[in-house]
Amino acid sequence: MKAVSYRTYGGPEVLEYGDLPEPKVGPDAVLIKVKAAAVNPVDWKAQLGYLDGLLESVFPVIPGWDVSGVVVRPGVDAVEYQEGDEVIAYVREDFLSRGTFAEYVAAPVRTMARKPANLTFEQAAGLPLAGLTAYQALVKAIRLGEGETVLVHAAAGGVGSLAVQIAVHLGARVIGTASERNHGYLRSLGAEPVTYGEGLADRVRALAPDGVDAVLDLVGGDALTVSPDLLATGGRLVSIADGAVLGLGGRYFWVRPDAADLAALSELAERGVVEVEVAATFPLEKAADAQRLNAEGHTRGKVIVTVD
Repeated sequence: MKAVSYRTYGGPEVLEYGDLPEPKVGPDAVLIKVKAAAVNPVDWKAQLGYLDGLLESVFPVIPGWDVSGVVVRPGVDAVEYQEGDEVIAYVREDFLSRGTFAEYVAAPVRTMARKPANLTFEQAAGLPLAGLTAYQALVKAIRLGEGETVLVHAAAGGVGSLAVQIAVHLGARVIGTASERNHGYLRSLGAEPVTYGEGLADRVRALAPDGVDAVLDLVGGDALTVSPDLLATGGRLVSIADGAVLGLGGRYFWVRPDAADLAALSELAERGVVEVEVAATFPLEKAADAQRLNAEGHTRGKVIVTVD
């Protein structure tokens, strides 16, 4: 099969496009013909070796954890799916090797759900990792309730835009940080935008003088540092981007593959509660260019790799 892979840590320049063996399919997995895969910051950060202390790399590594596609062969005990089913999956393993930037990927059923019928394959590919991150962070880590106020840092990005939509659906008031060019976009999602950078704390306090009930940090750094002082009494602080949150009394959150959560997310998409914005698409052989665009950090929505 055709795939993109790397044999050593590095930037986009280490990616190779060529032939690799088709993956074996375990008894509780299915073989998916990949239609699209999303680019996420964790992909190129892992590729740079930043996760070497957490995850073993078995080279050559095929990057990518997000996928949308079609089941071509279920494993012998993967009775939940059959040939021809359109699916999405967050195919994260406990090591780096068998990713989704390929013509085929073997996905355990515990990582999968049915593709939302109203989304294109490109849109659907952007849902699993980003959507699960937003959903689990808000519902399970923060336990956001109706009528509460949540501050989302980097609210116009792939995870942030989904977090805004889910939080609004939960009945929360959402304040989102973003560049001014994305303020209109955030308003369209139901959030109150504030510009990040110097003076951020004062701008948030102007909107929430008594503090916010929760902060979901998706960027780290200075935005995270000012967040504890913006919390109301009993407020919750969660970051997916910066382990320094632990020293600030918050939680460092990592998304987990979860079939039930992904199915719930797929249902929200089918109901029109959440939409996935696609910033750009690249063919598989141009995955390096897709990584470069994602790494710039200024895209609104998801960068997608498509597979013929």
